[in-house]
Amino acid sequence: MKGFEYLQKELDEMKDQGTFRELIPLESPQGSRVKIKGKEVIQLSSNNYLGLTSHPKMKEAAEKAVREYGAGTGSVRTIAGTLEMHEAYERKLAKFKHTEAALVFQSGFTTNQGVLSSILTDEDVVISDELNHASIIDGIRLTKAGRKIYKHVDMTSLEEKLKESSDYRTRLVVTDGVFSMDGNIAPLPEIVELAEKYDALVMVDDAHASGVLGENGRGTVNHFGLDGRVHIQVGTLSKAIGVLGGYVASSQTLKEYLIHKGRPFLFSTSHPPAVTAACDTAIDVLLEEPELIQKLWDNTKFFKDGLKSLGFDTGISETPVTPVMVGDDSLTHKFSDELFNEGVFAQGIVFPTVQRGKGRVRTIVTAEHSKEELQEALDAFERAGKKLNIIS
Repeated sequence: MKGFEYLQKELDEMKDQGTFRELIPLESPQGSRVKIKGKEVIQLSSNNYLGLTSHPKMKEAAEKAVREYGAGTGSVRTIAGTLEMHEAYERKLAKFKHTEAALVFQSGFTTNQGVLSSILTDEDVVISDELNHASIIDGIRLTKAGRKIYKHVDMTSLEEKLKESSDYRTRLVVTDGVFSMDGNIAPLPEIVELAEKYDALVMVDDAHASGVLGENGRGTVNHFGLDGRVHIQVGTLSKAIGVLGGYVASSQTLKEYLIHKGRPFLFSTSHPPAVTAACDTAIDVLLEEPELIQKLWDNTKFFKDGLKSLGFDTGISETPVTPVMVGDDSLTHKFSDELFNEGVFAQGIVFPTVQRGKGRVRTIVTAEHSKEELQEALDAFERAGKKLNIIS
């Protein structure tokens, strides 16, 4: 079909540069090992931090919900698609997050879009960390608010932007809790102190901290003892929680406003019963099985220490998100391919997901991995790294 030649030209350029990648379908359930192209490999690229995608209690809850309520809901939440289980889950989630209320969206991406696009006008300003997630960036693009970007986790830069924004009705500081490509944690106590000093609101995206940081996985706000001092907490239900969706945990006022003004919420069919039931049960698992989080962190330390001892650069990571820095985009993908040959699935991440020249193989260990599997992966990293002269 004619008309897409300009797109094909760009794709061909990506292929010439070695940055074009095809989707890689899994042939098995998500786990510490997966089957790809008929080969069993160690999985180091999923966001399944706690292994909840296949937790027996969550599978049972999902199956029961399908039998009782069906495969879908048949409507958006604001017309006929709100089941009692949706509201029960939101009450449970709010209690877990130590907030007044919570509201569930169809994904973490649309949560950021829905919140930012609905609560800000041209009378307001949003002040964003320069390395915030794409969903935050796109959410900001949908607003008519003023926009200011501060240098990554630089509090001097943030204070400058706050001082420059005194004429706006509302100043909203937005940050990732854990930055998804580098694995570092936002300096939230300092951010909150500055926001309180300049009478600004704070919004934290805890996609990679929910289920990972804080008591029983409550996130960065709880991790730093800031419950009640952060205005908006956003997160995902598709990473450590293991299912699908996004949430905002905040005040009852914000919840009611988003129900009426949040376009992704208004115009998307509600979560199927199986999804809601599994997410609900995930909170029970977090409360009842804290050893999963402890094992996640034990595995993280083991793997990070192993990579560093081999001479790999893991950047500024403080969390299970551990990038192995490579630099060149093409070499990054070659490294990922070589790791696959060695029995490890660890995807290369290059521009535009990260800055040019900042290519890395991003790894995430999980609570499902055994020490033996992680050592096997480290041995593969050593062989592949030496073959490509990434380490000596």
